[in-house]
Amino acid sequence: MASQSQGIQQLLQAEKRAAEKVAEARKRKNKRLKQAKEEAQAEIEQYRMQREKEFKTKEAAALGSHGNSAVEVDKETVGKMGSIQTSYQQNREAVLGNLLKMVCDIKPEIHVNYRFAG
Repeated sequence: MASQSQGIQQLLQAEKRAAEKVAEARKRKNKRLKQAKEEAQAEIEQYRMQREKEFKTKEAAALGSHGNSAVEVDKETVGKMGSIQTSYQQNREAVLGNLLKMVCDIKPEIHVNYRFAG
């Protein structure tokens, strides 16, 4: 009977050691998973920052060239406005004179398509 209880004790101790090894293996596995997750998160963050930097560079290049275009368009607009003002000043009197002449000097005429009823 003593050998039987001693055998049971050995089996219980073996089972306890096995459970400890399994628990330790689970801890190591969880630790490795956590470490892999942290490394992946760091890699994702690095990739995101790299892509964001590339985007900012392209955005700055696009907006920079757009800004130069806006300046050129403004210069061109100011030039055209100046030429329109000059043309207005030069032709104002002549256009007003022609307009008044046409309004005030009426010459009654029969239209070419008019037919005499008869």
